[in-house]
Amino acid sequence: MSAARRPLKSLGQNFLVDGNIIDRIIQAANILPDQPVLEIGPGRGALTNHLVERAGRLVLIEFDHALAAFHRNRHQGDEHVTVIDADVLKVDLDTLLSESPRKWNVVANLPYNISTEVLFRLYNVHSRLERMTLMLQKEVGDRLAAPPDCSAYGVTTVLLGLWFDIRRVIVVPPGCFHPSPKVDSVVLNFIPRSAAKAEVGDEDVFRSVVKSAFSMRRKTLSNCLKSAEFAKTVDCEQLLEVCAIDGRRRGETLSLEEFALLSCRVTELLRGALP
Repeated sequence: MSAARRPLKSLGQNFLVDGNIIDRIIQAANILPDQPVLEIGPGRGALTNHLVERAGRLVLIEFDHALAAFHRNRHQGDEHVTVIDADVLKVDLDTLLSESPRKWNVVANLPYNISTEVLFRLYNVHSRLERMTLMLQKEVGDRLAAPPDCSAYGVTTVLLGLWFDIRRVIVVPPGCFHPSPKVDSVVLNFIPRSAAKAEVGDEDVFRSVVKSAFSMRRKTLSNCLKSAEFAKTVDCEQLLEVCAIDGRRRGETLSLEEFALLSCRVTELLRGALP
């Protein structure tokens, strides 16, 4: 089949067509010799054409059945290319990435409508990654780099910031895509840390603390934490007092280190409550 059919709006398809931007992404990906590479949403193959020449193993996850068939046909007989015809949100990434002893390089032009969900799934497998080079809606990229106490600062900022150093590569205007989106995009490099930026105790607890703190942005931190599952066991007012954090503050004013402090204390309290 041809990959030149009309992009599907329902899948958020905006195909990258600017050769200069493609070159910048490949350069930023810095693929090492024989490294396994995962491309999420290869589309018509603008990046794939370059990745296939550099990757030790290349895995493509494509939700569009016709495009998955196109890539399977195109790389038929090439044993180092695997095409997975599936929704990336339903793929067991941990199992997939565990197939290689080496750490993976992830490259993707992520559909805007699922980018945050994909980021959370990649966050969960950070220990299997060497680097990620991702194209995102600029608004999402700004959120990831946002400082505390601004409207863009949120759950993704704090969670991704724990395990990744995030660097902007380039802002990409709408005209670099077909069809052109209505907003700017941005390419970011995500470099996994060898150790977390801060000690958080139990990471599930950390996620719970962060998500509850942002659950009602107009409410105080004290009220937000009470909505968390751990609040059934932990006295949130006392928790904030012990951590010397004013419960009248809002979640968006806390630094990653303050979230980590809360998480460590909740972890200690929950472990102490176990029989």
